[in-house]
Amino acid sequence: GNTMKTPPTKCRSSGRYSLLCIHTATMISVTTSIILFLSYLTNAHAFVGGGNTMKTPAFASQMKTATALHMSSTETEDAPAVQAVTGAELEVMLQDWETPLVVDAYATWCGPCLLMAPEFEMAAKELKGKVRFVKLDTDKEPQMAGALNVMGLPTLLFISGKKESEEGDEGVGVLRDRIEGAIRKESIVAICDYHFFDGPMPTQLS
Repeated sequence: GNTMKTPPTKCRSSGRYSLLCIHTATMISVTTSIILFLSYLTNAHAFVGGGNTMKTPAFASQMKTATALHMSSTETEDAPAVQAVTGAELEVMLQDWETPLVVDAYATWCGPCLLMAPEFEMAAKELKGKVRFVKLDTDKEPQMAGALNVMGLPTLLFISGKKESEEGDEGVGVLRDRIEGAIRKESIVAICDYHFFDGPMPTQLS
């Protein structure tokens, strides 16, 4: 025919020589890859300040900052919507009024408390970042439960700082509402909207 024939090469021949040729070519390829990889590691180490050829402390600092911000962001995203608190922890939270607070005073043996728990969780997820939601076990924290005048279970306390139109110390929290008995997620959100964000007054709680 008129087609161009490619001359045979030694690597296409059969037998031991062909296997040796393939093995040799493979070893050269692997060795080249290893050399390139080691070169990359050396340059990268020097680039972040580990070597003596090209130190860049500013870049290393930026990398640390970025890592810290990423970890902080991840922790925030992964943080639970509802936080179980002790009396001492709640007392500390009661000093910070930048974000409103809803307290669920409950007991593990209380049936209505258990029924309301998922509703409380859903409300907390909907208002996450706007309102703090915490749970206080009244059996474990009877002193704090008494200080909050918890008489029935569950009891929801809606607390926020003083508004600009209100007189008195701005650092003092104000109990906006107290609900005794289990209510649904929609009612919890509606009460928060009314007391914390000047929303409409809830007409009916369920």
